[in-house]
Amino acid sequence: MRLFHIVSVDDWARAVEAGGYEPPSLAAEGFVHLSFADQVAGTANRYYRALDDLQVIELDSSAVESILRIEDTTGSGVQFPHVYGPIAVDAVTAIHPLERDGTGDYVFTPGA
Repeated sequence: MRLFHIVSVDDWARAVEAGGYEPPSLAAEGFVHLSFADQVAGTANRYYRALDDLQVIELDSSAVESILRIEDTTGSGVQFPHVYGPIAVDAVTAIHPLERDGTGDYVFTPGA
């Protein structure tokens, strides 16, 4: 299963140097927020609209060593993948650009 996480270029570079990725949400909420491919743009536009220099790391779910759950943690009726632990750098299979369209909205098509 392909999973995706939005991260700044600088934060990912630090994670690669450290050999693992532990975003602030892991300490604050106990998990790392992920998305399925069709959820990435919506998440980026809702939570990261004011930020630039973002990229999307693609994870192979079978390489994620921490607990992985698909769940609705907000009661919205929409399920998202969450990883309950750090993400190993070697679980990442690709890094994709996160680009904006002509209106300024983030768009995402993995492999495009």
